[in-house]
Amino acid sequence: MTSISTAPRFNDIPYRRPDLDAIARETKALLDAFDQQPSAEDTIRLIRQWNKQRFDYSTNSSLAEVHYTQNVANTAAKDEKTFFDNANPIVSNYALDVSRRILASEHRSEIADTFGELFLRRLEASTRTISPEINDLLVREAELCNQFNEIQASAKLEFEGNTYNLSSIGGFAISPDREQRKGAVRTTYAFIGEHSAALDSIYHDLVQLRTEKAKLLGFSSYTEFRYVEFGRIDYSAKDVEVFRNAVLEHVVPVVQRYRIAQARRLGLEEIELFDEKLQFLDGNPLAQGDHDWIVERAARMYRELSPATGEFIDLMLSHDLMDLKSRDNKATGGYCTSFADYGLPFIFANFNRTTHDIEVLTHEAGHAFQAYSSRHFEVPEYRWPTAEACEIHSMSMEFLTWPWMNLFFEGETDKFFFYHLQGALLFLPYACAVDHFQHWVYANPTVSPAERNAEWRRLEAMYMPWRRTEAIPEAAEGRQWQFQRHIYESPFYYIDYALAQTCALQYWQASQKDPTRAFEDYIRICRIGGSMPFLDIVAAGNVQSPFDPATLPRMVNAVDDWLEERFPRYLDPVSS
Repeated sequence: MTSISTAPRFNDIPYRRPDLDAIARETKALLDAFDQQPSAEDTIRLIRQWNKQRFDYSTNSSLAEVHYTQNVANTAAKDEKTFFDNANPIVSNYALDVSRRILASEHRSEIADTFGELFLRRLEASTRTISPEINDLLVREAELCNQFNEIQASAKLEFEGNTYNLSSIGGFAISPDREQRKGAVRTTYAFIGEHSAALDSIYHDLVQLRTEKAKLLGFSSYTEFRYVEFGRIDYSAKDVEVFRNAVLEHVVPVVQRYRIAQARRLGLEEIELFDEKLQFLDGNPLAQGDHDWIVERAARMYRELSPATGEFIDLMLSHDLMDLKSRDNKATGGYCTSFADYGLPFIFANFNRTTHDIEVLTHEAGHAFQAYSSRHFEVPEYRWPTAEACEIHSMSMEFLTWPWMNLFFEGETDKFFFYHLQGALLFLPYACAVDHFQHWVYANPTVSPAERNAEWRRLEAMYMPWRRTEAIPEAAEGRQWQFQRHIYESPFYYIDYALAQTCALQYWQASQKDPTRAFEDYIRICRIGGSMPFLDIVAAGNVQSPFDPATLPRMVNAVDDWLEERFPRYLDPVSS
């Protein structure tokens, strides 16, 4: 790994399309070396050599992904993305061959002593989910995901005489003018309606090929396959079901009450879908400046938070490692990736002049700070933990930066605290609905698109009984889920946010009492990276497992009590 002090700026990082023939030769040389039954010392050296090769490939793959999402209409960037879509299954099978040699080594104990037992467990899982049999299916899966991305990025929504994309039109969804937000939400959903046939077809094909992929590898369902592929080694789908039921029991009634209070604050009998994002009649709290103003204050915040976060933000700024502005042909959403050869993280987002600009900045900065803190690991699997642990870093960072929110929201800071903390509970039922929907879909892979939409409406009624969609035809039809990229691109990666939120709320609570200790615990799990399984990371961070039946109700009560004490005027605006 290049020293951080000499690492290049983002635009100077050299991109090189990997030479697949060279990778094949390097892999053969490694396999031949393993076949010679090397000593323990030589085995460790060979694994380190292999890890270095994997870092190099990962760096170029991440660069290709970033360049493509920055402009999906860029033909050259799309060509490189397509190259990796086609190459990844081939390279994964090379890695499979090496993994099997490592697992068959007579020096397993020495390997575990050097790299950790989890390294071997991750390799064992990969041998179950990778095979040349599914190469063509993996390529087709990537093609379908790209088609979904390009549909979303192509949106040119005409509204009130101007043109917007799916990110920038979002600012109108929080307009205090009810007719304006209704019109903006209708326009947004109409885009889904116009592309409904393509979106239905893409998803239907994804479900079929993912199911076929799992069956080819001997799994009973794609769900079982995905849990193994996602590295969920310390909990099961049954544990997740129990967690979802806990959300139904403990969170949904509280959120139902919050939605009634929201309607009262807005002067409405009940909220409709196009009202859901507006929390205050005089408007949601907004950062009081533009992109550059926000970034300048974020730099001050992270420099004051700790020496480590100060070094981190200075690196991100000096090396141009953030792309936050929304623009035409830019992929929607936000993410964090890293360039392994240099130990550099990268943040991608779409600011749209909503409260979410600050939430997404601190959220993705949490991911990036963890990647920065874990850059020392020589095992690729340890640079990032599994998804639910990753989201602890991001969602907790949102809360641990609360003492600096006045820099962004100034006189609206109290409104932000209410908006953000309440939002943590508002989010949980939706996250569980997304997860429940996916479990149902892959348990019933042959159903029609219409049946999927009907199931989404059923789950909305269960998890979000306050939702009124009559004014938005596409939503009434059950198409809201088609905005959710994770459902298309990364199945079963959504409950991770709910599990992590349950942990992040514990950091919020701890930071109210002892911010220094809370941040020390947070730093600890960032440095752990992926070197432990999820529940071990949770324990190391001094928080309780989200699967402990006492955890969720305890946190819901803590949040509810705090909001009731601090903001009775928002939760009972009539009597106030």
